[in-house]
Amino acid sequence: MKIDQISDSVYVVAGTNVNWALVTDGSGVTVIDGGYPADASDLLDSVRQIGHKLPDVAAVLITHAHLDHIGGIPALVEQVGMPVYTGAEEVRHAKREYLQQITPVEMVKRLGTARGRRWVAHTARACFGHINMSIPSATTADPATLAALPGGIIAIPTPGHTDGHTAYLHPAEGVLFSGDTLVTGHPLLLSTGLQLLPGFFNHNESGTRASALSLADQPAKILVPGHGLPTNFDPEAVRRAFES
Repeated sequence: MKIDQISDSVYVVAGTNVNWALVTDGSGVTVIDGGYPADASDLLDSVRQIGHKLPDVAAVLITHAHLDHIGGIPALVEQVGMPVYTGAEEVRHAKREYLQQITPVEMVKRLGTARGRRWVAHTARACFGHINMSIPSATTADPATLAALPGGIIAIPTPGHTDGHTAYLHPAEGVLFSGDTLVTGHPLLLSTGLQLLPGFFNHNESGTRASALSLADQPAKILVPGHGLPTNFDPEAVRRAFES
């Protein structure tokens, strides 16, 4: 686990090949995503390492309900009992009324390269024993509820990677949390910089591309992706990358 403070109130935590974020207003914390199941203890510890106690967590926001983004959340719910919010459609996904996730067949295909074998091994260890995890308490929140959280968060629907994927904006500091709609790196990508995840991760590739392009309209200064390093947000670079 590595914690970096990227603005006055935002901390980005790098876990097992995935990021989560902590937004604090001094008295409380909004957690955005929760890493893999194996990251659960680090998720709890990250709250403490930025000077807070677990009861300070006001809510968890989920960009989407893939295991690498919800894995530590049940442990936090058990400790704190705070609400867990996500997009209206993603609530059903978080409760596992259906599943939109890389298939076992696609996982096996990744074993053809050394890079892929390393990623599969890391993923298997990070998910072991929790493959059927869900978030039964997940719900959606109206704009006023999100605005009252630490960071005054705004939800931005970004369907594609999953049908209910949601990005989040911290408007006061211009920090955009893009989840897996727009990333800057991943163990299976050959380069870094603004890009989509490989297509087999995306439930709807064209929808993911359209949502990534739509993020160029957000008044952001810093991009915090679900995978890869945070970076200065350049809307023109996003448009060049995804306009066709």
